[in-house]
Amino acid sequence: MKLRVGLIGLGEVWQQRHAPALRMLSDRYDLRAVCDPVAHRAQQVADEFGATAVDGFRALTRREDVDVILILTPQWYGSLPMLAACEVGKAVYCAGGMDMTVQDAATIKSRVEAAGIAFMSEFPRRYAPATLRLKELIATRLGNPRLLFCHQRSVADALGSVSSHRWPRPSGTRALVELVDWCRYVVDREATWVTGILHPTTCKPGDEDYQMMSLDFSDRGSPGSGTVAQISCGRYVPPLWHEAITYRPLAGLQVSCERGIAFVDLPSTLVWFDAAGRHQESLESERPVGEQLLTQFHRAVTSLVRKTSDLEDAYRALMIVDRARLSQHEGRRIAVGE
Repeated sequence: MKLRVGLIGLGEVWQQRHAPALRMLSDRYDLRAVCDPVAHRAQQVADEFGATAVDGFRALTRREDVDVILILTPQWYGSLPMLAACEVGKAVYCAGGMDMTVQDAATIKSRVEAAGIAFMSEFPRRYAPATLRLKELIATRLGNPRLLFCHQRSVADALGSVSSHRWPRPSGTRALVELVDWCRYVVDREATWVTGILHPTTCKPGDEDYQMMSLDFSDRGSPGSGTVAQISCGRYVPPLWHEAITYRPLAGLQVSCERGIAFVDLPSTLVWFDAAGRHQESLESERPVGEQLLTQFHRAVTSLVRKTSDLEDAYRALMIVDRARLSQHEGRRIAVGE
């Protein structure tokens, strides 16, 4: 079944991820309408795919020749396109828009559930070849994770992003939400406690140049006895120091397991150690992340069973980030469900 697509916003990875995926999956997707705050960009993409450039996301969601909505950037309109899609009962693929409050996320969650539509949040780290291979090794060779160290370091520019990096690095709340979800996916259980630390920047009052949180996956009655994940997101390198950002970069994810340790560099490099020594795997031949994500979305839309786990995961990760900020404010460990 081919789905007719309405595209809202051209995100920072449109050319690298989403455009190639739509071309490769042309038997499943047909781009019909494009909306972007920059009209010239919208017209360029529309001409390239044989679609129509549309003024306004509400007009796009109401088009009869559009079955599903791809939201690739929040821009100024935030969560409004998601709510507009709910009003007309059209499935949503959300690659942007996670920079919102827990209250706003709860509203979207409620509206999506009431509309009964398929909703997928884009968590690309889950579908990166290195992550999928790591999950295989955890199940077969390495054993259960004990400690996780998850790091992201970016240039402190106005947009908080680094377009020159091979793997896109989102900023702010969205960055932390993605990292939290990544750790939850690898550990494969719910976090019970969170501790957060924020370091304020001197350049922009009210903003932070470093955020860190510790997630405890222990049972409720015995904190500290189970898996622990340390997540850090830093934007402390000045934009003029171009070489500093690439100097001795840390692995995106380090996982210490029962029978070995693994180092993950997205999207497709994995180095792991066990009793037999070092093993290095390059997974360049695997399907690109964009194709895997849109394939999963197609299955979610066309399946007879409604998939709600992505919506729950996105809300859960956002709530954990919110609790980490509460932990920083109150100076104590916070129960995730508190």
